Amino acid sequence: MNAAPPPQNFTTEYLHKALHYFFGYNEFRHSQLDIIKSVLNREDVLAIMPTGGGKSICYQLPAVVQPGVAIVISPLIALMKDQVDALRANGIGAAYLNSTQTPDEQRSVIAGVRNGNVKLLYIAPERIPAQSEQFFTFIRSLSPSLFAIDEAHCISAWGHDFRPEYLKLAVLKQELPEVPVIALTASADKVTQQDIVNRLALTQYKLYLSSFNRPNIRYYILPKKNAMAHITHYVQRRRNDCGIIYALSRASTESIAGKLNDAGIKATFYHAGMDATDRARVQEAFQRDDIKVVVATIAFGMGIDKSNVRYVIHHDVSKNIEGYYQETGRAGRDGLPSEAVLYYTVGDIIKLRSFATIDDNPKQTEVILRKLKLMQEYAEHEGCRRQYLLQYFGEQAPAYCGNCDYCMAQLEEKDMTDDAQKLLSAAVRTGERYGANYLVDLLRGSNSEKISDEHKALKTWGVGKNLTKDEWLWMTRQLVNGGYLQTANEYGGLAVTEKGWKVLKGEARIKVVTQRQTVVPNMMDAEEESEVMNALKDLRHRIAMEENVPAYAIVTDKTLAELVARMPISMAEISSVSGFGEYKTERYGADFIRTLQRFSKRINPKSNKAPAKTGTTRAPKTEKPAKGSTAEMTYTLFKEGKPLADIAAERGLSLTTVEGHLESYVASGELDVLKLVQPDRLATITETIKATGQTLAIKPIRDILGESYSWGEIRFAMAYYRLMNR
Repeated sequence: MNAAPPPQNFTTEYLHKALHYFFGYNEFRHSQLDIIKSVLNREDVLAIMPTGGGKSICYQLPAVVQPGVAIVISPLIALMKDQVDALRANGIGAAYLNSTQTPDEQRSVIAGVRNGNVKLLYIAPERIPAQSEQFFTFIRSLSPSLFAIDEAHCISAWGHDFRPEYLKLAVLKQELPEVPVIALTASADKVTQQDIVNRLALTQYKLYLSSFNRPNIRYYILPKKNAMAHITHYVQRRRNDCGIIYALSRASTESIAGKLNDAGIKATFYHAGMDATDRARVQEAFQRDDIKVVVATIAFGMGIDKSNVRYVIHHDVSKNIEGYYQETGRAGRDGLPSEAVLYYTVGDIIKLRSFATIDDNPKQTEVILRKLKLMQEYAEHEGCRRQYLLQYFGEQAPAYCGNCDYCMAQLEEKDMTDDAQKLLSAAVRTGERYGANYLVDLLRGSNSEKISDEHKALKTWGVGKNLTKDEWLWMTRQLVNGGYLQTANEYGGLAVTEKGWKVLKGEARIKVVTQRQTVVPNMMDAEEESEVMNALKDLRHRIAMEENVPAYAIVTDKTLAELVARMPISMAEISSVSGFGEYKTERYGADFIRTLQRFSKRINPKSNKAPAKTGTTRAPKTEKPAKGSTAEMTYTLFKEGKPLADIAAERGLSLTTVEGHLESYVASGELDVLKLVQPDRLATITETIKATGQTLAIKPIRDILGESYSWGEIRFAMAYYRLMNR
């Protein structure tokens, strides 16, 4: 059997149709189309795309339109599961092989792959032996269409997340040179890019470097003062949003999560010290929106493929800019406005520096320290946050982005010369041996025993009382970043440079543009979501629970927002909404249309305006489904006495969809609700509905009644209640 199919001529029109059919999207993003064409043309590819930029489509679409099986190398078990769940929710055959499966489960997966039921097979890098004829005989038998290396920066010792198990991946190209390799990562500088290529043995390849800009993310850098109180206030005001809070240590994650819970915020922690079962439980709860806030170490990193994270907070500074960029990129993957907040103190840098040494590897230690210094420069930078990040990755950017704390602040030009001379003089007069804190205490006239009597006798002692300690420390950072001061010893002592001497002698002046005041994230309550959005989220959550997949795998927040704006009321209209391909339209379309119909009579489908709030919770009259419709087919089978589960299996629909079909007949009065819900249970549900006044959103009712009541029973009872109370 051939190891790979020959190149095929896929037109742009065909690929657009495939994109919509399988994934529900109407347009390609960034360089997706060009990358896909290269892979289909059997070319090797290195793709650098921003987090949330749609990397997975670049290998998933080529996999589904070609014969054979795509082999995806993924570093995290959780990430494999989420991607496989999302693919299956789109009707695409996918599976994974990893250490969490029993031998029987693994044999079942292999059988499914060999039977042609799987188009994408995810495996961990450690499962690829460097020399194994048996393994590669198995791979060849699948006629592999491509090899995809996800999180490819893990292969480089110069990257920020090096993983030794990635080093043997060059064997893929050596054993199957005709199979194209696509390596993907969100962050890699030029040195790391070249190292990836070399270690994967790619001799001829296409490089696709997309913009690193994430315009929907607003960046903030705040002083680490009262950080916990600020974080608590911030999260309380975003109680309906999902967020991640990163901390350096395991103990910090547990402490922060505990304080949030004490404040009435449902939060949990995640770190590498937890056992695998607990980590999986937290990850799954977060993916399903059961838990909105996770406090984590960077162990909660690459496995996050959740589209509706609205904020990422760094309680502690990151080890490097690549990691920080990837971590902030967990927010706003759906393209909606999101925020990244970093609390900074130089103490975190000092702490990280003490852990930077790698025994017997001075070169790697040097790389870590260099990257940490650049992270410090970013945190202390006076200028546009976005510009600094983009320039770090080699991308030119303007000095004003309009969507970071610096650019949103009122700026003013400030002459720092007089105060700078005081600081430079203090450094010289103390022998250029002392660090920033000592010099600042000296300038402010501290009587601490740490300041020697000799130095208290200097003219510079006490001349800096005009500024606070924080202001002096800020100025010190500016002088270091501007090249007027430099580190003179391993203890952080500061020495005056040639550039600094010119200022000290009065031959040059220092002017900088500064923020007139620090801009902080908006602490006002986040806008309450509309009733229709809440109802759509309830529906999505219910379907996700029943199908055992993350909520975003059904549809994303962005798709929900488009549904609210357009209010489609037919299958044709909903199929044009981004995120509803043909498979999802058939599988879930009727459910979402029915929910939307509760809030609005027919509106102009060309209108982009959301329906105005009416202030009432009464749903409009539900019309009987049209004759010959898919709902009527379900109703006919039900009248024949078939159980709901059998109807779902026979029609290839979800149980939720079948229940939705019958719900419309209950709502129109044609179907007796007692054929679906026992009288005593109906009475309990309707009493709860009446007591709460909640006649549309199902989740609040189920939260009260508990899991002994099914989603279907509640939705039937709600339809009946609305019918009786028109």
